[in-house]
Amino acid sequence: MRTDIVHSGAGELTYEIRNIVNVGEKLQKMGITTYWENIGDPIAKGEKIPEWMKKIVADVVMQDCSYGYSPTRGMLETREFLANQTNKRGGAQITSEDIIFFNGLGDAIGKIYGFLRPTARIVVPSPSYTTHSSAEAAHAGDRPVTYWLDPQNSWYPDLDDLEKRIKYNPAVVGILIINPDNPTGAVYPEAILRGMVALAKKYDLFVICDEVYLNIVYNGQTTLPLSDIIGEVPAIVMRGISKEMPWPGSRCGWIEVYNGHRDPMFKKYVASILNAKMLEVCSTTLPQKCLPLVMSHPLYRSYLQERIERYEKFSRIAYDCLKDIPGVIANCTNGAFYMSVAFSEGVLNNRQSLPIAIKEVREHVEGLVNQPGVSLDKRFVYYLLGATGVCVVPLTSFATDLQGFRVTLLERDETKFRMIFNIIADAIQKYTGSA
Repeated sequence: MRTDIVHSGAGELTYEIRNIVNVGEKLQKMGITTYWENIGDPIAKGEKIPEWMKKIVADVVMQDCSYGYSPTRGMLETREFLANQTNKRGGAQITSEDIIFFNGLGDAIGKIYGFLRPTARIVVPSPSYTTHSSAEAAHAGDRPVTYWLDPQNSWYPDLDDLEKRIKYNPAVVGILIINPDNPTGAVYPEAILRGMVALAKKYDLFVICDEVYLNIVYNGQTTLPLSDIIGEVPAIVMRGISKEMPWPGSRCGWIEVYNGHRDPMFKKYVASILNAKMLEVCSTTLPQKCLPLVMSHPLYRSYLQERIERYEKFSRIAYDCLKDIPGVIANCTNGAFYMSVAFSEGVLNNRQSLPIAIKEVREHVEGLVNQPGVSLDKRFVYYLLGATGVCVVPLTSFATDLQGFRVTLLERDETKFRMIFNIIADAIQKYTGSA
């Protein structure tokens, strides 16, 4: 074309969590049985939705109003329900006007970063959930600004590193917190969260906190919602029903704005996000109407607790399979349903491989790993997929230089789950020569 039409940040929009599916599907056609451990969709992994929850949705579907537009911010009765849930904790106080619904948190993430001034940066964790880091980098047309999550310290944020990233980069206007964390499965203690909020206050920043997994915490760990500790610092908290109910196909997420009127610039920024929503008319009506009915149902907590107990059990199985392998840094997952595994420096190289029985599969994998710029952990992931059918995601896809992979804990069948993680453990040892 006569002039460049591509956004300067287009190259930052990558999503290896789904890109690896393309490779897996090709290998399936070549005869590989694939175990999809790459994506956090409980439904795809066989999560059973209870009949009482289905009945709520079915009853709401029968109401004509569930087929219409919702108000721009979302259904008033749902926003009032959520505001009350936050306010009764006694921390930050909000009204229904401080809540905005979106077509999933991906939509919210796109607008929250997209309506920042291009020169304004949000410092994001490393590793970081790809949708956040890619959206932030794309809006600025540059690599993400990151702070360190330490695999040697339960994947907790390094507050000293975070302060340096803020202090020496005046373009940073906000801090992203993901708690419980995706991709690491870490759950942040109160002291760390308070330290991060204190840095935001010290440097006059706002906070973005992704709390979509807030109610999925286990192994005796505890944490706090940001509303409990935010004080007077401006903040945006993200929540949704895709993982907790779970209903990912509903595309129903929302933000809660804390201290939205304390800073004129922050107030104007939030207004720009709302104005962008007005251009789209609304977000999804059906799940918004179902949300209070599901979350206030007498069986909801016991249903969620059953899932939490399963994730807790499986987190320990996964950890026990991998924790003693030489050259592997494994932490037990304490929240959400992901596990990030890192390799010690120097463990991986470009001469390692795994035996692949099917010639066509072997040739395809070799073609992939020999492409320019393929990271060492992606090389391992490709060989793992070709040799065993287990599909995981390279850790370097999550805005980090650490070599490793992310895997989910979503498989419901315990025997199959143990088999998958034993396969991974055996493959690592064969690949690295530590067997």
